[in-house]
Amino acid sequence: MIIQRVVLNSRPGKNGNPVAENFRVEEANLPDNINEGQVQVRTLYLSVDPYMRCRMNEDTGSDYITPWQLSQVVDGGGVGMIEESKHTNFTKGDFVTSFYWPWQTKVILDGNSLQKVDSQLVDGHLSYFLGAIGMPGLTSLFGLQEKGHITAGSNQTLVVSGAAGACGSLAGQMNQNSHIILCGQISQYNKDVPYPPPLPPAVEAIRKERNITRERFLVLNYKDKFESGILQLSQWFKEGKLKIKETMINGLENMGAAFQSMMTGGNTGKQIVCVSEETSL
Repeated sequence: MIIQRVVLNSRPGKNGNPVAENFRVEEANLPDNINEGQVQVRTLYLSVDPYMRCRMNEDTGSDYITPWQLSQVVDGGGVGMIEESKHTNFTKGDFVTSFYWPWQTKVILDGNSLQKVDSQLVDGHLSYFLGAIGMPGLTSLFGLQEKGHITAGSNQTLVVSGAAGACGSLAGQMNQNSHIILCGQISQYNKDVPYPPPLPPAVEAIRKERNITRERFLVLNYKDKFESGILQLSQWFKEGKLKIKETMINGLENMGAAFQSMMTGGNTGKQIVCVSEETSL
């Protein structure tokens, strides 16, 4: 079977701005048969995210994400539908997601790498599992619950520095004894600086003078709470308490353009690429 896929065409350099041409669309052959434990999946939606900028470098600067390789298919968050299954946990027609979904129109995956998702949790909006009812939503939820020390009715002030993006649009502090939660800093991703990047001397002086703490946060440290978190986010969405924004672009061939746009602030809410809306078998 002939499919389309996206590979890393070139690296922008640690201090360079990524462009659509860093990615290349090409045709590839997908095997006709799958092995025991595998599934064949049709890709429906793919995610582009700021952290992927680090994966474009030969050294990601992080111990929990690996670099993409030149001329090899790239991957990230994805949602799709199973077309054929030889895995006991999945049947044809199931909707599934993965944090390591190859950027391909169709893909054969190890079933153990997938999580089944219930379309009723998002009222049929499957792309929400890549945004508000997925990793960005969990990042916002746990960032506030676990690190933000937010208490209802306490008259606290919450400041979100990137409030138009996938996480910031959901999360929505610099006073005396305040607390800064660091989770992503897209404005610094095109620079060869350590994370978290050092503060300017004047800002650092104010931070120390006012006893402002600064703490890193990684959502992957809370995997044991993912399931309950997804259910909470879904409930708020269904009750109308969670307003979800997306920026959608169609076509696998536009993955590079979508990534470039996201890195330059072209999105409001989660940037999604729709590869296929066909959910019939």
